[in-house]
Amino acid sequence: MTAGARRGSEGRRTSEARVRWFGLWDSYFVVCYLVTTGLVFTSEVPQGGRVTAIGALTLVVPWYAGIGRPLMLRHGSGRRNVVFPVGLFVLFGVATAVDLMSSFALFALVPMVMMSLATRPAVVVGVLGNLVPVTMLWLRGGAEGPAVLFVLLASLLGIALSVLLGLWIKRVVRQNREHAELIEELRQNREQVARLSHQAGISAERERLAREIHDTLAQSLTSIISLVQAADSEVEDAPALARQHLALVGRAAKDSLAEARAFVADRTPASLQESSLAQALRRQADGLTARTGLLVRFAVEGEERPLPMAVNVVLLRAAQEAGANVHKHAGARAVDLVLRYGAGQVGLRVADDGRGFDASASVAASASAAASAAGEDERRGAAGHGQGDGGGFGLRGMAARVAEIGGVISVLSEPGAGTTVEVKVPLAETAEAAESVEAADDER
Repeated sequence: MTAGARRGSEGRRTSEARVRWFGLWDSYFVVCYLVTTGLVFTSEVPQGGRVTAIGALTLVVPWYAGIGRPLMLRHGSGRRNVVFPVGLFVLFGVATAVDLMSSFALFALVPMVMMSLATRPAVVVGVLGNLVPVTMLWLRGGAEGPAVLFVLLASLLGIALSVLLGLWIKRVVRQNREHAELIEELRQNREQVARLSHQAGISAERERLAREIHDTLAQSLTSIISLVQAADSEVEDAPALARQHLALVGRAAKDSLAEARAFVADRTPASLQESSLAQALRRQADGLTARTGLLVRFAVEGEERPLPMAVNVVLLRAAQEAGANVHKHAGARAVDLVLRYGAGQVGLRVADDGRGFDASASVAASASAAASAAGEDERRGAAGHGQGDGGGFGLRGMAARVAEIGGVISVLSEPGAGTTVEVKVPLAETAEAAESVEAADDER
């Protein structure tokens, strides 16, 4: 269901709830009308007077249906709010002047006045309306004897009951309106939350694809370009070596295609689908040697054991990014790639003997992507290991990946002493973090 359809549906439900509540008031109004006209019909007033009184009371019905009811449903203010009660009491005055039994209509008229006027003027009008029967009796000359006392007491009781009933109805109407406003506010808040969640999901997915592209396709394309350039320079003087380089190009392109299909489908990287992390890292080291000529030494320390797939992916991507940075920026001859299995944690260490850079002038990379981004900005322009493509996006992406599973990343370097990138992931915290990441991916 679209947002517009939901808004329309909720608006209809609110309107229907208001109309259903007002239907109870309509029923009360009809009962008051029938009781009052029944009392007038059975009174001792001459027939002409009864017809006049019943006619005046009956005119109240279309006056209410045409003007009063829409006015009460809209809860507006304007000239109609004054015209409606004036018309009510004109018709009521005519009916009461003919037959005092018409005064029972006040039980319906006063609540209507309360719903159409502000509280204070409505109470004043209600009190004056209840004094109409006493006034009519006095004008007829019946101001003496027990009759006037009875009418006066009835009027006072009518004032109390009708005002209390009117105030209660006004309160119910106000609560109903506040309830409708609250429903509208909740609907708007829910739409805002849904919109923000949608935007957050888009941003997270965009970040995931950006990291995947940088760590796989971008790195592979860089290697392919280097291999093609090498083959082009060797095609005449060393055709066998050129063919070897072209074979590496084909293998890199094939691996890149498999990786692209995997991350588009949000599946396990192709290199981890049928092998362990150690085997995937060994192939990564061999491939880096074949493509770049670097001496890459791979070793496993500790007892190898199965790891959560989220940890495997993060460590593999970290090794790919670190290896690419060594090739592009470090000017190194040899690289040590070490996978360490420790008590309650697993780590990856990538150390090179390249030119290094001044680590004291940079901020050590941490598990926080924002902190890593700040460190990268300070290192931009340095001919160091940490600077990746796109102004340091590689290290920021690496730090963001590690942070998602509760790990930390550190970069140690000195000019002329090489660079060491180390990732540590506590396994006790990783399982819970990986589950939360997977749940977030499922929601997206």
